[in-house]
Amino acid sequence: MNHIQLIEGDITLASEDAIVNAANSRMLGGGGVDGAIHQAAGPQLLAECLKIPEVNGIRCPVGEARITSAGNLPSRYVIHTVGPIYSSDAAPAQHLAAAYRSSLQLAMAHGCHSVALPAISCGVYGYPLEEAANIALQTCNEPQFKHLHIVFYLFNAEITKVWRQILAHLDPP
Repeated sequence: MNHIQLIEGDITLASEDAIVNAANSRMLGGGGVDGAIHQAAGPQLLAECLKIPEVNGIRCPVGEARITSAGNLPSRYVIHTVGPIYSSDAAPAQHLAAAYRSSLQLAMAHGCHSVALPAISCGVYGYPLEEAANIALQTCNEPQFKHLHIVFYLFNAEITKVWRQILAHLDPP
């Protein structure tokens, strides 16, 4: 899978065309990856997020994605997506795949050739690592994404090890 790369490191340092943010549905920053991206991007990112209209208090529903400029980050865009909360979502696998798919489709629609991704829903949202890695990598390996350079920035050695094991067994797109 030469179009998919794994890095154990800080996604806020990614220089890919777009960085995907594991956001919450209000897109106002939070903890984990979301908080780190908002902090590194500076106040311009929050200002961009506030421009996205809310519907019943939600700017981005689970499984969908929204795009903004990247503020002080080295990328051109931040793509905000909301993954499922594993313990309370009725269809977590479907929603996790949709979060990755909608993020990559939005990146392509904006002319991106490279995308930096986190392990969506694997922090406080509690998605089991092996299952999440399977869904993430299978989705990113779909034929429509084979021309995108996809780089997963993974938080620690444990997550990176799981992602490497799953990536090693993927068939080419």
